[in-house]
Amino acid sequence: EVQFVESGGGLVQPGGSLRLSCPVSGSGLDDEDVLGWFRQAPGKEPESISCIRPTDGITYYRNSVKGRFTISSDSAKNTVHLQMNSLKPEDTAVYYCTVGRCGSDYFTYFIGYWGQGTRVTVSS
Repeated sequence: EVQFVESGGGLVQPGGSLRLSCPVSGSGLDDEDVLGWFRQAPGKEPESISCIRPTDGITYYRNSVKGRFTISSDSAKNTVHLQMNSLKPEDTAVYYCTVGRCGSDYFTYFIGYWGQGTRVTVSS
């Protein structure tokens, strides 16, 4: 069983920043499985945000967050982070870390592999 513990969310004004973190523990993942983030805004479908493939440094970012969000990982601690800058009201959502397959132009995550999420609210 794999466990995800997301943290770092909160209320921030437009233009502000937050840093999300997610340590992952447990077993059952393959070497090709990598960590990433998706979010779900109220009343909307979930959407992939970003992923990182530590073996070769490949990262993926959703177009709407490119240039504002930065994903990083700490392999030793099996933790993934998401630095979010220049936040906009449309970034308001519950953010989840997850595991899946990552490429430069895609992130496909596995259904059911996520924690409780951390809520991000961008509002003045």
